[in-house]
Amino acid sequence: MAGGRPSKYGPEILEETAKYLVNYKDSGDLIPSIAGLAVRLGVCRDTLHTWSKEDDKPEFSDIYAKLLATQENLLVNNGLSGAFNASITKLVLGKHGYSEKTEQGFDPEKPLQHNMTVEFVNGPDEG
Repeated sequence: MAGGRPSKYGPEILEETAKYLVNYKDSGDLIPSIAGLAVRLGVCRDTLHTWSKEDDKPEFSDIYAKLLATQENLLVNNGLSGAFNASITKLVLGKHGYSEKTEQGFDPEKPLQHNMTVEFVNGPDEG
């Protein structure tokens, strides 16, 4: 027999999770978040992540996925409009797989080219 406390998971948790997705602003959250849901349910974020992966909790997994999709959508739209802080938006969108890429223009098939200008400033006297 496995040790530990019994799971809090049940119909009440599922109902509160669904309510949070719709009414997250009632909790003072600007976007729905795993942390916000954890606080509302009185469990840790790791527990929510575990529940979302368990085969016997497909309803929870669906709501969890909707929460993340809603969060991503709000971040993208409010980030683009300037309503959300750009640095925080970028940071949180990183959790959704977004990243910033810089094109360096390096082609390994071509030799590196450097432009150099030489200017003589103390040259010989002219005549």
